[in-house]
Amino acid sequence: MAKRPVESVEVPGAVAHLVGDEPAACVWRNDYGGLTFAVGDPPSFYLKWHPHAAAPEVDLADEAARMRWASAWIPVPEPFETGSDGDSSWLCTRVIDGTSAVDPRWQEDPAPAVAAIGHGLRRLHDAAPVEDCPYSWSTEERLTVARQRLATGALPADRPVGPEPQSTAAEAMEELTTTVPDPDPVVCHGDACAPNTLLDDDGAFLALVDVGLLGVGDRWADLAVATWSLAWNYGPGWERELFDAYGVDADPDLIRYYRLLWDVGP
Repeated sequence: MAKRPVESVEVPGAVAHLVGDEPAACVWRNDYGGLTFAVGDPPSFYLKWHPHAAAPEVDLADEAARMRWASAWIPVPEPFETGSDGDSSWLCTRVIDGTSAVDPRWQEDPAPAVAAIGHGLRRLHDAAPVEDCPYSWSTEERLTVARQRLATGALPADRPVGPEPQSTAAEAMEELTTTVPDPDPVVCHGDACAPNTLLDDDGAFLALVDVGLLGVGDRWADLAVATWSLAWNYGPGWERELFDAYGVDADPDLIRYYRLLWDVGP
């Protein structure tokens, strides 16, 4: 699971070259070995770095393009530089003066953060126009990728996936392909886990980050993952508060479906 690193992190050569004499503190490590650095003290910008070998499909220049598109409808970081070499790529964004929803302050008092996550998703889903969005995060495309991963062994057929009770990946794919729900299309964040919402000092929604998967999909694909991530970050019992902030009643069938799809995809 992506998290703040607790151990010392070696600064990759490409990052060291980019930041020069500025201090660079690693503030996040994702599941693919990608790192995010706060550059400067206090930070003057953030630098996201990704090793190509870990996940060749990750495209930080494309993420920058999605940020620029989304910025017309929702607050997101402003990208100002992207680049790559033979081994890695990087994305630099300007600082937004806020705190992550998983900052220790909000982990000790989750209620404002949970509400902010729900309010931020609702704002994105209501404001960003589906008909004008050039990006897709459709269920069909995600199922195609999951089938390919299963066929190539990148997704082991016997791997446990999904919420309790868990299924194997093969069982999950059988369920996912035979019960595809009718979509309720919105522009989705694509990775609506708690850390990707920023809050202001008063605990209100401020911005969304990590929009590399942003695109048109089913609103429940975002909601299922956003509520699932609450237990990972704050402990159980917060889902109702997020649904209330978003303004919707829980749909257990759609929640299960999109959590399964996330776990074989995302």
